[in-house]
Amino acid sequence: MAKLLLTTFLTLDGVMQAPGGPEEDRADGFAHGGWLFPFADEEFGQLMTRLMDRAGAFLLGRRTYDIFASYWPHLTDPANRIATQLNSLPKYVGSTTLREPSWHNTTVLTGADPGGLAGQVAALKDRLGDVEIQIHGSGALARALMPHGVIDEYHLVTAPVRLGTGQRLFPEAGPATAFRLVDTRSTPSGIVANTYRPTGPATYGTF
Repeated sequence: MAKLLLTTFLTLDGVMQAPGGPEEDRADGFAHGGWLFPFADEEFGQLMTRLMDRAGAFLLGRRTYDIFASYWPHLTDPANRIATQLNSLPKYVGSTTLREPSWHNTTVLTGADPGGLAGQVAALKDRLGDVEIQIHGSGALARALMPHGVIDEYHLVTAPVRLGTGQRLFPEAGPATAFRLVDTRSTPSGIVANTYRPTGPATYGTF
């Protein structure tokens, strides 16, 4: 069965909205787009390249898909490993409105089948076999899948900045969940990339 890995860029206060540029996502008047750029040093680029090299397929939300599809197909340099992976590998999009995706090798998961979107993702993991399916960004998609336990690992890439406002990865409501840290990396600019694996319901005690 395939492993589903979620990779998300976060601020110290958990904001994931528009890390890549000022115009990426201005929903709700968000004015801090591009907050990741000042910390994107060489080691960060190497970290992301190694991560993308592991991918066997991608699962994206509609907004992230549209952002990626407007940019990556225009990068055709074979030396750009991130572009090569995104342009060549299968891409699956969770959307009820996307009808005719133009990006090569894209399949739409509508969530209309029995079991909904989480059921389709579980079936996809079973069908693709021993590969790593990667979600990048795609906050609405991630939040829809979290309660169903189909995300196997959370790769949280945190930049040393606090914004105070913006869309968060984790919703305020939802099952209390414990995680185990399985990998950690850092870069000279202060980015910390931690990979967590869900271990079940949160547990409690006293000192």
